[in-house]
Amino acid sequence: MARRPVRTVFVSDIHLGCRHSQAAAFLQFLDSIEPHQLYLVGDFIDGWKLRRQWRWNPVYSRILLRLCEMAHGGTRIFFTPGNHDDFLREPMIREVVSMGLVRIRDEFVHHTADGRRFLILHGDRFDRIETGAKWMSVVASIAYDSLLAANSLVSYLSRSTSRRKYFLGAALKRRVKRIVNFISDFETRLVTHASDQDCEGIICGHIHTPTMVQRADILYCNTGDWVENCTALIEEESGRLELVECRNEGNGEWQSLAVDPGRDLPTPPKRNVKVDRCDEWSCTATMAD
Repeated sequence: MARRPVRTVFVSDIHLGCRHSQAAAFLQFLDSIEPHQLYLVGDFIDGWKLRRQWRWNPVYSRILLRLCEMAHGGTRIFFTPGNHDDFLREPMIREVVSMGLVRIRDEFVHHTADGRRFLILHGDRFDRIETGAKWMSVVASIAYDSLLAANSLVSYLSRSTSRRKYFLGAALKRRVKRIVNFISDFETRLVTHASDQDCEGIICGHIHTPTMVQRADILYCNTGDWVENCTALIEEESGRLELVECRNEGNGEWQSLAVDPGRDLPTPPKRNVKVDRCDEWSCTATMAD
């Protein structure tokens, strides 16, 4: 199968180590693309699950081999850790894991082909429940796993091929996460943070709800996940962003969920920005006086 060339791919919440991770579908997706840049936007590895019960399927190793193949082939790989793989936020562990093939930071600034700046981060640090009452997040994760297990059984018994594997889990998660968003004001805090960094958009994960929406002068993009939704954000060579869903297991094909609405909006005025440091991977900037 010929691989589709794209400029950049953003994925999050693959959760390798969780028995509900749709890792095989993710591998098929990786095998279908040839990106210049790949962003792993947190929760790539589910350290919470692996600490409780070690589970490493052969497909996980094949995913790592494919990522190594991509890196050696010229794809630049960036990794911003999430709450489930927060051990990668430790500087010493970062150096050991990266091996020169992947750059690991809490945040990146990505420049699209059409000149826009997007802040890239997982998002858990802006979830008030995650930061203020982590025990609630852990309990919710355990309950959610039980729901996914029940949903998997329902899907198996019904032999349905017209619905997603975890259609009940996704529906409930959307409702629960709406409550979490209301409590934590998750999206608003992220959009404000992106604006403070003089970015035109933000790309995150964490809440497993794929979306692309314009919030004032900031384009908010959530890449979704590879447990319920099998979604990714793709940047074409023109800078056009598209949120896609991989539903056809076996050939890595995808269907479009949303196309970048920000490209048709007026370009927001540039702020007076002082660049502190910038390299080929990312840059940080602060407002000049």
